[in-house]
Amino acid sequence: MTPIWLKQTPNGISLNLHCQPGAKITKVVGLHAGWLKISLQAPAIENKANELLLAWLSKQLKVPQKQIQFISGQNSRQKRLEVWGPISPEQIIQALKPQ
Repeated sequence: MTPIWLKQTPNGISLNLHCQPGAKITKVVGLHAGWLKISLQAPAIENKANELLLAWLSKQLKVPQKQIQFISGQNSRQKRLEVWGPISPEQIIQALKPQ
C-alpha cells in the first residue's frame, strides 16, 4: 500500500514532507499529519535547510540532485517535492524509512 505522503504523478513521484530544521541529525522521524517528517541538521536561513534536504534526499534515494525538484513550500515546513527518473515508489518507501 502506498503511504499518504507519496503520490505517483505523470512526471514522477511527489513527496509531501514536513521538515524540521535545526535538528542534531538529519533523519526521517515518522509521520506528521499525514506528511513524512524529516529533521534537518541545517538551520532555516539562507536556503540552507532546502539545500541540505535536496542533497540528503539525493543520497538516500540514489538519484542525481537535478532529478529532485520543489513543487511548493520552499519557505515553509510543509514541502512538496517531485522525484523523477528510474525509481519506484517502493524504492522511495524503503529509502525513507524512519530510523
